[in-house]
Amino acid sequence: MSETNKSLSYLGGGVLILLVALVTVPGRVAPDAFLDVGESFFPEFTDPNVAVSLEVVDFDEDTASARPFKVTSQGGKWTIPSHHDYPADGKELLAKTAAGIIEMRKDDFRSNNVADHEACGVLDPLDEGETSLRGRGRRVTVKGEGDEVLADLIVGKKVEERENLRFVRLPEQKRVYVAQMPVEPSTRFEDWIEKDLLQLEKDDIVRVVLENYSVNERTGSLNRRGKLVLTKKDSDWALDKLRSNEEMETYRASELMRSIDELNIVGVRPKPAGLSRTLMRAEGSSRITQGDMMSLQSKGFYFTRQGSLVSNEGEMTVLTSDGVTYTLRFGEVVYGSGDAVTAGSDASDDKESGPGENRYLFISASFNENDMQNLPTEDEERKKQVETAQERSERLNARFAAWYYVISDDSFDRVHLSRDDLVREKTKT
Repeated sequence: MSETNKSLSYLGGGVLILLVALVTVPGRVAPDAFLDVGESFFPEFTDPNVAVSLEVVDFDEDTASARPFKVTSQGGKWTIPSHHDYPADGKELLAKTAAGIIEMRKDDFRSNNVADHEACGVLDPLDEGETSLRGRGRRVTVKGEGDEVLADLIVGKKVEERENLRFVRLPEQKRVYVAQMPVEPSTRFEDWIEKDLLQLEKDDIVRVVLENYSVNERTGSLNRRGKLVLTKKDSDWALDKLRSNEEMETYRASELMRSIDELNIVGVRPKPAGLSRTLMRAEGSSRITQGDMMSLQSKGFYFTRQGSLVSNEGEMTVLTSDGVTYTLRFGEVVYGSGDAVTAGSDASDDKESGPGENRYLFISASFNENDMQNLPTEDEERKKQVETAQERSERLNARFAAWYYVISDDSFDRVHLSRDDLVREKTKT
């Protein structure tokens, strides 16, 4: 081979090696890919208060399905569509989340290669044509009035060794950015609802009655295991039917009042519409139907032959100083986890579907003027306080009537006390 041919051969080989190197070197991108670094993802979205809905979609690899969570406002009423349109206390949290998205900037450019989407965790959880179950991100969509899309992005994996930074991609684009997340959009049901379920203060509680019984589901009869009555005298609590050698655990009574005040829920189920109207005593309401009865019984609630509503794990009544009485009835165990608990599914009543760590709760409210305390002697002022308390009771009952609630076992154990929990033997002196 001549020297000229050798030189051409070496040159050709060098070009080939260079071409292979250019093709295989990862992350090598053209300089113009970085031109938009530092810019806002959604420059036209500047006011968080114009947002009226937020949808967050996660992907469940175990079931190979998308899991949406949405909160929205229609006509000034905030609801959670994914949870039977349960009322949401979402305006402030939505505005905070929207403000965080407005603050987001394209801090860095990572890739313009579709093949990197899985590794970065920015595959669209809603893409039914995508075969990979791994690498799906969280899709966050914010909308304004008229279903206008204000922001839509896919949040991926955390960037290694870079705190608060995530891989981010816009659904219609293939390029992947690195961005700081000022706010992580919450999909926790309890983050979006009114946390003060009973809307009472522990210092306003004046009497608590704990009725411990179970229901024989075949006969409808009750197996009564005991009844405890706690009554407030001045600022102290007293328990009925104490023996001469017994005394009450006063700190347990204080803990009970605090637990009642702080009672919160982890899930909801809608009651049948006819049952809700009956419970609210709405005009045109009908008698309880067979379907209503089946709904109640599936959750652990039954009517006795005398027409009283009972529950298979007893009940508690709580009287406040304004004459409003809350009745809390404890029903069946709720099985499963995740959406099966918070929003319900057929699996939530199936013992094979997962742990039974939650329980159904049925709440109602009533008012009796004779139970009011410290009423003024002046007729006009007295009438005003009575009307206020009655309106509060009706408002509460209308709210409770539409829903079966789900509480955690921990909450149940803290309010479902027995005599042994509240009574101790007197210390001998």
